[in-house]
Amino acid sequence: MPRISAPTVAEHRAAQHRALLDAARAILAEDSGQAPSLAAVASRAGLARSSIYEYFRSREDLLDAVVADVFPRWSARVSDAMAAAGTPGDRVLAYVDANLRLVADGEHAVARALAAVAQGQHLEASSRTMHEQLAIPLIEALTALGLPDPATTAEMINSIVYAASRLIESGGEPAAIRERAGELLAPFLLGAQRRPRRRNRA
Repeated sequence: MPRISAPTVAEHRAAQHRALLDAARAILAEDSGQAPSLAAVASRAGLARSSIYEYFRSREDLLDAVVADVFPRWSARVSDAMAAAGTPGDRVLAYVDANLRLVADGEHAVARALAAVAQGQHLEASSRTMHEQLAIPLIEALTALGLPDPATTAEMINSIVYAASRLIESGGEPAAIRERAGELLAPFLLGAQRRPRRRNRA
């Protein structure tokens, strides 16, 4: 029987499952051109090749598991960052900063790699769900600022996030790019916070 490196068998299996997912994510971030083999993932995780079949039946099964892991984690990190911020303007800035931190951590590269190699509707559904979930707190924060068209403003803010993401992925310094994005948006958001809220007329 394999040596158990955790207090319980369930915890041991959970740790190995996590190690395999992290290994697959790391390989995808490094080489987005093809799906990693089960043997390569097992080797990266430090496990015997045969061990991976206890967790995944095939490469497609592994990719489905990575999809199910990547997008909820991204959504949770951005949502947590926004929830920890104070004012509506701070929440918008937290949204931008958290997304760019994830890009710098390689998460966007993993998502792009999955889009290139994963098949089926699971990927599209997970990606769409994540973007819908993240749009809600962003639009809520912009609405709280009293902006007349928060949905359109949210799209423009996402355009800044996409542009900054490309700069990071093309070799730019992540911290400096995050700072530039904040400098671009902070005056607008601060001005919106100071502006008197419009009252609806009867």
